[in-house]
Amino acid sequence: MRRLESYACGEWVAAPEHGQILHDAVTAEPVAVIGSEGLDMQAILDHARSIGGPALRHYTFHQRALMLKALGQHLMAQKDRFYAESWATGATRNDAWIDIEGGISTLFVYSGKGRREMPNAHLYLDGAQERISREGGFTAQHVYSPLQGAAVHINAFNFPCWGMLEKLAPTLLAGVPAIVKPARQTAWLTECMFRSIIDSGILPEGAVQLICGGTGDLLDRLDYQDAVSFTGSHATGLKLAQTPAIQRNATRFFMEADSLNCSILGRDVRPGSTAFDLYIKELTREMTAKAGQKCTAIRRALVPADRIDAVAEALRQRLRDLTVGNPRNERVRMGALAGQAQRDSVAERIRQLAQDNEILLGEDLHADPLDADAERGAFLPPVLLHARDPLSSSAHDIEAFGPVCTLMAYHDEEEAIELAAQGRGSLVGSIVTEDSAIATRLGIGVAPHHGRLLILDPVAAKESTGHGSPLPHLIHGGPGRAGASEEMGGVRGVTHYMQRTALQGSPDMLTAITGRWMQGATRQLDEYRHPFQKHFDELEIGDAVITAEREITLEDIERFADLSGDRFYAHMDEDAARRNPFFEGRVAHGYFLVSLAAGLFVWPDEGPVLANYGLDDLRFAAPVYAGDRIRVQFTCKQKTDREGEEYGEVRWDTTLVNQNDEAVANYDVLTLVRKRQN
Repeated sequence: MRRLESYACGEWVAAPEHGQILHDAVTAEPVAVIGSEGLDMQAILDHARSIGGPALRHYTFHQRALMLKALGQHLMAQKDRFYAESWATGATRNDAWIDIEGGISTLFVYSGKGRREMPNAHLYLDGAQERISREGGFTAQHVYSPLQGAAVHINAFNFPCWGMLEKLAPTLLAGVPAIVKPARQTAWLTECMFRSIIDSGILPEGAVQLICGGTGDLLDRLDYQDAVSFTGSHATGLKLAQTPAIQRNATRFFMEADSLNCSILGRDVRPGSTAFDLYIKELTREMTAKAGQKCTAIRRALVPADRIDAVAEALRQRLRDLTVGNPRNERVRMGALAGQAQRDSVAERIRQLAQDNEILLGEDLHADPLDADAERGAFLPPVLLHARDPLSSSAHDIEAFGPVCTLMAYHDEEEAIELAAQGRGSLVGSIVTEDSAIATRLGIGVAPHHGRLLILDPVAAKESTGHGSPLPHLIHGGPGRAGASEEMGGVRGVTHYMQRTALQGSPDMLTAITGRWMQGATRQLDEYRHPFQKHFDELEIGDAVITAEREITLEDIERFADLSGDRFYAHMDEDAARRNPFFEGRVAHGYFLVSLAAGLFVWPDEGPVLANYGLDDLRFAAPVYAGDRIRVQFTCKQKTDREGEEYGEVRWDTTLVNQNDEAVANYDVLTLVRKRQN
């Protein structure tokens, strides 16, 4: 029988022959043996900290982002291997698509975000420079730097690929090595994909390790530079978070826990409408995708009291026609649960729920699976319940982690909000309505209890990814029962594995440390060579030009108004402008000043500068009147190398000052600048 292997300290280590046997969820046939006996957890941590961490931190954010892209391309080319392994988990092809290709897509998303939203550097700056002192000689900047420990990823059984990759992507982009611990029930699929990651040779040694089996005393050895990211039940998460070493050392602990998510049908939605059909479709999908084994599945359906019967009947019709069985058969629409133990656990939870909730569908808990043995396979039918007393229903406390949902009646938005809050914190909620006033009342009321909230109407439905689909762009997590943590959320998820530090010092010192020119820092002025004459490689942070003055005239203002069509009264009418509390008379157009500034600071001849592709953070600080004299302080603020391209990005601090040395406008100009040809 196949013995799963852990990957520790650069070597594959097989499970002992007497390890735990894992079974096919459909046939109950043995699939593999799992066990981690003999692994040296301290050595694994040391390998991550001393080998993997320094190797990853050697690279910039962009270089690590390109690794993620290459890894995604490699795994996508291998996807048929992963699909073949996935059948034994009980997942249908559609279920596996979410897990496998959905997981790989997180690598691409984080690769793109890393290159677009983060610098090609080793520090990530958080926010703008803080101006502290009056004269500007003492300033501050918040920065993020990678943790110098290891990230331990403890994943759930329901998404053996996605669960691993959605944690790995931001962790590796941050520059932190990861130790992956998959759930036992489906670990063979995780091991298969992890092996492909190692075989690719894309990541440096020590960047990732795998523990197939228990973690032993690993958590007892963590310190303040390490982090734990856990997905699973709230009870297990709390137990792990209370590990003495984690408490003593304030080790970062992120928990994404199963929650009793709800979906609310708005009081405006009537049976037979498009929105009503959307609601039924969403409930059906969330009950049956992955056989209901999703931390984001809808467990509580909140429905206007006079529409309970209509919703129940519509769901019965859809679910009765659903084919349950062996996912290898193309006619099957819902597969098996992850194993017999999981099936029995869900069945017991259903029996508990039935004490105070009426079972409307699936009462006998018996499925008649297609191409499978009902006794050997981990099958359950979809189970629909109705809360007799919604406010006191046990469905607010008991989660059956399978194809189970409870209908709850409400009478007005206030009661719906109260019911939603009874879940004590959820990963996701959804509202189906076409009435913006209802959406507003419900949205504001339930948002504090959720990490993500989907407002679904027929317009959004055309492109919506649905209630139960976490996206790498958005946070995945929630308050209270959901774990009070976050994963993903774009760059937010990267910073979870970094330390934010407030740097204080002189502008020159902070410029040197951060690689970004700070206001008040030294400028390098070259009277013989304009910065636009320099290639990307030649430019240095602080290279600058201070232009000659240009006097603003009334003729300038009027000609710009004629050219642009902007004849706003403050530019054209002296008396009206004086009545404006901000002005003393006719003022120059702000965008004329921006155009004038370009005329002052650009070098007109052909050279290394290829294009201006934008302005950031434009602010007009003071009005400019006819007779004022304007000059520009134009300074190389930041350089971002485009890996593999013949050009880089240059950000220029652009400050317009008047004859009194008062800043009247400030913004960043973004250019693409050619590198020297070697």
